[in-house]
Amino acid sequence: MPTKSKAKTKMEMRAALKNKFLCQDKFTNDIENLVQNNLDMNYIEAICHYCEENSIEIESVSKLITKPMKEKLKGNAMNLNYLKRTSKAKFLI
Repeated sequence: MPTKSKAKTKMEMRAALKNKFLCQDKFTNDIENLVQNNLDMNYIEAICHYCEENSIEIESVSKLITKPMKEKLKGNAMNLNYLKRTSKAKFLI
């Protein structure tokens, strides 16, 4: 039965490493939780707050942002007039 204990310790080690080091999944979940739990906080503010609280440089989180979160950030930026609104809809005559 040593293989089961080795497998268990290997899984525990992976979980500990995942909790210690920031990965895309953990970052996304943490940001989503911040936005859901703080109704007055948007995604841009949540990322800035998260970076400030965890002593992370904002420039380094670009690799951690998933495609769905990029879309949400884009929507926030358009609502705040940080980005121009774009229309991808085509008008067919």
